[in-house]
Amino acid sequence: MAEEQDEHRLIAERRRKLDEWRAVGAAFPNDFRRDAMAADLQSRCADQDAAQLAAEPTRVQIAGRLIRKRVMGKASFATLRDMSGDIQLFVRRDDLPADVYPAFKGWDAGDIVGAAGTLMRTQTGELSVHCDGLRLLTKSLRPLPDKYHGLGDTEARYRQRYLDLMTNPEAQRVFTMRSRIIRTIRDAFHERRFLEVETPMMQPIPGGAAARPFVTHHNALDIDLYLRVAPELYLKRLVVGGIERVYEINRNFRNEGVSTRHNPEFTMLEFYQAYADYRDAMDFTEILLRQLAREVVGSEQIEWQGEGIDLAPAFKRVSVREAVIEHNPALGTDVDDPAALARYAESLGINIQSQWGAGKILLEVFEKTAESALIQPTFVTDYPVEVSPLARPRDDDPGVTERFELIVAGREIANGFSELNDAEDQARRFRRQAEEMAAGDEEAMHYDADYIRALEYGMPPTVGEGIGIDRLVMLLTDSASIRDVLLFPAMRPRD
Repeated sequence: MAEEQDEHRLIAERRRKLDEWRAVGAAFPNDFRRDAMAADLQSRCADQDAAQLAAEPTRVQIAGRLIRKRVMGKASFATLRDMSGDIQLFVRRDDLPADVYPAFKGWDAGDIVGAAGTLMRTQTGELSVHCDGLRLLTKSLRPLPDKYHGLGDTEARYRQRYLDLMTNPEAQRVFTMRSRIIRTIRDAFHERRFLEVETPMMQPIPGGAAARPFVTHHNALDIDLYLRVAPELYLKRLVVGGIERVYEINRNFRNEGVSTRHNPEFTMLEFYQAYADYRDAMDFTEILLRQLAREVVGSEQIEWQGEGIDLAPAFKRVSVREAVIEHNPALGTDVDDPAALARYAESLGINIQSQWGAGKILLEVFEKTAESALIQPTFVTDYPVEVSPLARPRDDDPGVTERFELIVAGREIANGFSELNDAEDQARRFRRQAEEMAAGDEEAMHYDADYIRALEYGMPPTVGEGIGIDRLVMLLTDSASIRDVLLFPAMRPRD
């Protein structure tokens, strides 16, 4: 209660200052133009000492948020923060118009300020702007979080991301890196002649992934539509149409749980390449991750939550079956006995559903026992047909598919496979999914007749892959939760 009363008092005081500002007709000007950013100045002048800066005066105009100030009689220091970083202001009464310095002393942390002057270094060597002009551009009516502890409440950081970005340079770093990761991905695909496209976010049939969709209603068409769970079936229609290398960086929506790894809406990269298979996709994924690490992080050796991860060596490749045997020595070759496998799964506490076959049970055992143990980059391959309704079966073993998932630090980063381009086989699998949906599986796929029609025109041999951008950013920025890499994560509203 005392803290709330104190905050109300501070807000009232700031409103009083705003009223005074309005009264002189100077409130919220819009004619100040900056010509420099803090980080650029810090970089440009890194090798210049005080004497060099004085000998060749550089005049700048900067603007940003007043983070802190230290008033000392006729001279003061202040820290200004823009989107690139911080820079110090040196403010002296005698260098400013008569009414500016007294006004500056009343400005508050959080105010938006414009400053003009020449670059200098203080006695401690800090680059500063020696101001001969200062203007208040925006009055902040609410006090910033404690300058020493920042926004300590994790939930508040997510709900009020603007405060997190304002006071926490680490948050700025993460989202700057996220932007660089996406830009680097685009460059890598454009270099390989992929075409970037956009596909519908509202779809009459939710397809391309096993997930519960969000449902909405289009009033003019009077039909229910689904927010897409994946763009896969639309992108493969484009391959059929002749766009042989295609990708999309897209938002997907899945009406499922929220955790440190899951958000109801998330960003995916999906790409498809004709005349290639899952081995080609794995090779390219290795190249892409190494390139991202080098260009964004600065090294192929990264750290995630205390785990050292080396992206330089060839990534390990192991089948689902091999991974289960390796991490469940008590199971051994019983992995190939459906009844023994089911008993073992039940001993692990896995609740087996009546419609599950041996392939689904094998995957559940893998996810329960092996996935989290795969710390170094590992391609897990040969997923059972039962759990891969869109993937091409292996010619030498029709019970498994040419599918892989990339696991790093115990988390799935990518999922890819040689595409099933046999229209009749795909139709059979869709029908089987529809039967599972009728039996109560809310994540089973719908039957997409138009996609079958597209396949009947002929799709070339193709590989497709989806890479979770959010999880990739988590990995490369050493972020523990998906909420740390989403500007506005989904949260239950407060009353």
